[in-house]
Amino acid sequence: MLVFMKTDRLLLDHMRSVLETEGTLEAKAQRISQMIRAAGAYRWVGIYAVEGEEIACVAWSGQDAPAHPRFPRSQGLSGAAVRSGTAVVVGDVTSDPRYLTTFGSTRSEIVVPILHPVTGVTLSLIDVESERVNAFTDDDRAFLEECASILASLYG
Repeated sequence: MLVFMKTDRLLLDHMRSVLETEGTLEAKAQRISQMIRAAGAYRWVGIYAVEGEEIACVAWSGQDAPAHPRFPRSQGLSGAAVRSGTAVVVGDVTSDPRYLTTFGSTRSEIVVPILHPVTGVTLSLIDVESERVNAFTDDDRAFLEECASILASLYG
């Protein structure tokens, strides 16, 4: 496993404290999406819920709302992450037919599932988009997987 910087650990601890505060799931997800976006200097971060046969945006941080706030769980890179239960990283979305356009300027995307801590079922997703090709590294993936693990505690 990759070693996180001290500032990453502080952020992860802060995320845990947000989850322990009073408030709605949406309000907590909004704060956490903002924290993730700032920590990674990401252009856009969304947190999605898997609801039956749909994937629905719960919260996002970035310039614009997603073009598809709800869509079938069979579609997009998010759908691929739900089906596989593992992170999906695409360096150039223009060459991946699974990509469901959220923003016309997106060039790379990483979608990390949030798994139920007992059953392993995908309950939610962290979706991060960039305007740069091949924007996401193994460090980004490890950081976002750690964030997903913390968010899974909402369901445990």
